[in-house]
Amino acid sequence: MATSNNSVKDKIKAYLDKRAEEDSLFAVTYAKENKNIDECFSYIMGEVLKASVNINRGTKGCQMDDDEVYSMAVHYYDEDDIKISKLPANVKSVASNSAPKTEVKKEAPKAKIKPKKKEDVGQLSLF
Repeated sequence: MATSNNSVKDKIKAYLDKRAEEDSLFAVTYAKENKNIDECFSYIMGEVLKASVNINRGTKGCQMDDDEVYSMAVHYYDEDDIKISKLPANVKSVASNSAPKTEVKKEAPKAKIKPKKKEDVGQLSLF
């Protein structure tokens, strides 16, 4: 089931909040004033988009599991010199009901379809 970007952000934020409660070292990192969930989400989506371009040329999306998404969120808060990619307008995220699987939807190039050549009726083909 697809959900909105806010729902995905909410799931990532809930994970980060829980981790900060359980890990005092991460809690300090998570409280940085120059970091926020919106930029964190943009960072994650930018990384997913880069992965989809590099790995899945010509496909319509890229899927990452929960641990990969959460790892990128933690990385965003750990690093002070992270660059946030500007996302194209047609990028959407999709999450499952249970966890934030992040998927980048993008337009795949349209393939030209060539009409099939008619085979000679007098000869049978094995292929």
